[in-house]
Amino acid sequence: MGHFITFEGIEGCGKTTQIRLLAECLRSRGYRVVTTREPGGCPIADKIRSILLDAENSAMSPLAELMLYSAARAQHVSEVILPALEAGCIVLCDRFTDATIAYQSAGRGIERSTIETLNTLACSSITPELTVLLDCDVQTGLGRARARIEAAHGPREERFELESLEFHQRVRDSYLDLASRQPHRFLKICAGGSVEEVSAIITNQVCTRLADSHAIC
Repeated sequence: MGHFITFEGIEGCGKTTQIRLLAECLRSRGYRVVTTREPGGCPIADKIRSILLDAENSAMSPLAELMLYSAARAQHVSEVILPALEAGCIVLCDRFTDATIAYQSAGRGIERSTIETLNTLACSSITPELTVLLDCDVQTGLGRARARIEAAHGPREERFELESLEFHQRVRDSYLDLASRQPHRFLKICAGGSVEEVSAIITNQVCTRLADSHAIC
């Protein structure tokens, strides 16, 4: 069985960049690495992603949003994550179940028990062995995210970026609470440093944990 590592954090915290850098480093050391994301990661889930992140869908109810995330995750797990783990790969995933707790429970106000039930159904018992939480100030993160959206080509995936500062603060607080309750799984890193500094910390910590699990790093 491979290793499942997830990256979490508020909008604009730098997850995508850090996943890319870690994947490049691990591949250079001989690991087989699969990078993926949520929502999305496979054709069916990507179609659901386009619905979830389209700002024109502002009327979407919190429960409908939750159900769509769960449907995308179920397909993603069965089509991408589980096969890659069974093949012995390291899977680096941009968001997973912790995001649903932070955004749909803390952010939207849905009962945590409802979310945990759907997460269990969608995940086929798969849980991350390590979660890298990139933490940064809400205003800083949103500023970065909005700049990225303005510079991007293609569909504007900005439904969450348009939420209030209070919404995003609830999300951040939820992430920090999850990390404090599960310190054995979470690696909390200040995302305020340079890209290179943050990458060096992540690479060192991940390689140490892989070595501890009898992998060669």
